[in-house]
Amino acid sequence: MRRIVVLGTGGTIASRGSAEANAVATSSISDLLAPLAPDCELDARDVMTIGSYNIGFAEMRRIAEAATAAAAEPGVDGVVVTHGTDTMEESAYLTDLLAGAGTDGADSDCAPIVFTGAQFAADTIAPDGGRNIADAIAFAASPELRGIGAGIAFGGDLVAARGTRKAHTTAPSPFEGGVLIARRRGDGVALHARPARPGPPLAIGEAFDTLVVDAVIAAPGIDPALFEIAAARSKAVVVVGTGVGNAGPGFAQAVAAATEAGTPVVLATRVAFGPVTPVYGGGGGVDIVRAGATAAAELGHAQARILAAALLADPAGAPTTVADFTARFLRHAG
Repeated sequence: MRRIVVLGTGGTIASRGSAEANAVATSSISDLLAPLAPDCELDARDVMTIGSYNIGFAEMRRIAEAATAAAAEPGVDGVVVTHGTDTMEESAYLTDLLAGAGTDGADSDCAPIVFTGAQFAADTIAPDGGRNIADAIAFAASPELRGIGAGIAFGGDLVAARGTRKAHTTAPSPFEGGVLIARRRGDGVALHARPARPGPPLAIGEAFDTLVVDAVIAAPGIDPALFEIAAARSKAVVVVGTGVGNAGPGFAQAVAAATEAGTPVVLATRVAFGPVTPVYGGGGGVDIVRAGATAAAELGHAQARILAAALLADPAGAPTTVADFTARFLRHAG
């Protein structure tokens, strides 16, 4: 019988309403698993029980390290993490970075780590948490999925953590963008693709907990003043630009000053999907990259921020220069 570790962290899937505070995360992971009867051994462990909007870097590290440690335990065939959808894309991606790949860039032998949750609380008219957990357990128990790193399971699909983002506030299947890895087919699992794996794995440690990595929106009417404040206090800054990666007047000059002072800058986009591929001059993305910023490639701005923080916290090889940061960022983001 296959053994699956199920980690509970809270979120809507663990929430019920009350007269005092609407939906609040209160259910333990054992409560969530009680109605299920999967054909495998479940090892239930609570990591925390909070809404994911309250998760900071310290809590995110605890989740990612608990998941990767469980996946490496002898006799464990897969790991499921129940998590709120608000910040699932960040926690799942950080976990994927810590799971990493083999030192030669090949797949690791790590057990699959599957994040899941719910859009509707357990005491609503049509809760979705039970079905999502059952699907996640089936994915985690699939031998074909060993070495995929971390993924997100919702609505019967398993997608890669990298590149996935919450694209709808209330839809039953809110996540889009990640590579489709597998899909439930009846009681079984149909493999679709194996995502490219970053590697080797990062090791972030407690330094991650207190890192300041700000994100600054660059939109019409916003001048670089907020960016300059962020650059003065942050270890790195993500610029959330427009289109294929652009920002308005003054941003290129502000980015140049930040990178010359040793603060890495990542250029992302507010557009939901598509790569950051700067093509415009006149103060646009081409000039911002020439000023020293690193294009976020396929990562959304939320995951670009997590990658920047993880690289800076890795005690084994934290970037010491902007050029080093750029090289390592591109290696993990591409």
